[in-house]
Amino acid sequence: MSRGFRVAAGFALALFLSAPAHALTVEPVTSPGGVTAWLVEDHSLKIVSLRLTFRGGSALDPGGKESLANLGSGLLDEGAGDLDSATFHARLEALTASFDAEANPDMFTLSSRVQTEDLDGTVDLLHLALTAPRFDAEPVTRVKNDALAEIAEVDGNPDEIADVLWRKSAFGDHPYGRSWLGSPDSIGRIEPRDLRDFMQQRMARDNVIVGVVGDIAPAALKTLLDKLFAGLPAHAAPDTVPNVVAATSTEVMLSRLPIPQSVAVFGAPGIARKDPDWYAAVLVMHILGGGGFDARLTEEVRVKRGLAYSVDLDLDPMDHAPLILGDVATRNAKVAESIEVIRDQVRRMRDDGPTDAELQAAKTYVTGSFPLDLTSSLRICWLLVTIQRDQLGIDYFDRRNALFEQVTLDQAKRVAKRILDPDKLFFLVVGDPETLPGVKPAPKLE
Repeated sequence: MSRGFRVAAGFALALFLSAPAHALTVEPVTSPGGVTAWLVEDHSLKIVSLRLTFRGGSALDPGGKESLANLGSGLLDEGAGDLDSATFHARLEALTASFDAEANPDMFTLSSRVQTEDLDGTVDLLHLALTAPRFDAEPVTRVKNDALAEIAEVDGNPDEIADVLWRKSAFGDHPYGRSWLGSPDSIGRIEPRDLRDFMQQRMARDNVIVGVVGDIAPAALKTLLDKLFAGLPAHAAPDTVPNVVAATSTEVMLSRLPIPQSVAVFGAPGIARKDPDWYAAVLVMHILGGGGFDARLTEEVRVKRGLAYSVDLDLDPMDHAPLILGDVATRNAKVAESIEVIRDQVRRMRDDGPTDAELQAAKTYVTGSFPLDLTSSLRICWLLVTIQRDQLGIDYFDRRNALFEQVTLDQAKRVAKRILDPDKLFFLVVGDPETLPGVKPAPKLE
């Protein structure tokens, strides 16, 4: 959650607005206490951005207490130490600092952006939130009610329903098959002691990845890191989430809903981020389903046939089950045709691969658009953390574009055959299609 941030929303680091990717200088900074952060130092603006990512997210929620990580993220700015919720928020307001926390299945992340003069005070609040969260009754009840409202919104949103049901069908009893929002029953079971246990088990010094961008020198950052993480446990509890392979099926699942346009989520097992074929796979998927007008799926589904406004298919490299995942929305009368066209285009890409012209165009886009990721300090923080998580090397910014440029047409064709199989593409439809023979009923929302 973000409170009291009064710096202009359009803030971007001047150093990176027009600079190529290799202009970023990334320095590893290790504190006397042994915490390492990657720093992009820039003093052109008196602002510092931080991103702290702890490995392990909602997939580690105990069975029957789904939404624990989600509630924890919503409560981190709701009081800590001797500061109740109102006082904590007032301190953030006075410091002109942003404070955002979020959980996904694989990680728990805190982000902050603050003027340099307020950095020390902001770090004091972050440290207090990490080490002494209060979880008082009033904010716990309020944040639980917010979560229940989110669940109600999902229940009325066909896109959200399709995503939740696809993952439930694809992963079954695996933690990835559960909704990170939980259910009214699971939310009702969560007590303050559960939230404290979650913090104690996940917020540890050996479990955090740190990215920092802005107006701070390495020596000052070393002091800040030990101040921020003082008192946290040295070691986190083990990540007990097992690896899993998403289910595949030529059958289509249907959740009947009386709406004029059906929504489909579709996917199959994908490719891990650390796989040597990753860069070729990114280019292949960009050509096939990248979302732009040049993508084959967009050309065939939207432009030529007018079946849908948008259709996407991309890589989703989850830690324990990498995926190929897409979605499409179309008129009820055109659901079967849309699915047929999508499968056919996946088959064509698998059998024939991309053309040389398509591959070169994809390289141009993927390399040329990358500087757009470097125009926000928080976005750069995200990249610093991601590169560390995926163990890509501190020189990744220098090497990144070359890794795409060196992909050959033969490699792209081989990887297309490896990762694409239309018969493994599992579709789940939410809506009221007129003709969709041979469908199976989808599971119910909990």
